[in-house]
Amino acid sequence: MKRTYLAEEFIVLTDVVLITCVVQRGMAEEVVQVARQAGAQGATIFYASGTGVRERRLGLLSLAVSPEKEVILIVASTDQADRIFEKMYQAGKLDTPGMGMIYMSPLDKMATHVPKGIVERFAH
Repeated sequence: MKRTYLAEEFIVLTDVVLITCVVQRGMAEEVVQVARQAGAQGATIFYASGTGVRERRLGLLSLAVSPEKEVILIVASTDQADRIFEKMYQAGKLDTPGMGMIYMSPLDKMATHVPKGIVERFAH
């Protein structure tokens, strides 16, 4: 979808989702690599710290949960989102208690630079 803003034309993408993944510190690079192999075009990683008890023990094994986290943001087309989401879940070992979480949110619209060749390919 094209929009005009301040006499310049730009592309607004409407068929995209935001995948947000919170993993243990040191895991983000591997999770992003797997996401890219699954079709993600790129990712944003930032560092965060959890709140609450500094060292919390989970389950029978008394696993310590570190408050230091990495947050990964990926914008993906709805066609590729489920595959990327699943691969990120597996790579982050999110089926293990205390390893993190992942969620997907629909985006009403998103804008960024889209190369002319890609615009022309999808315009036909």
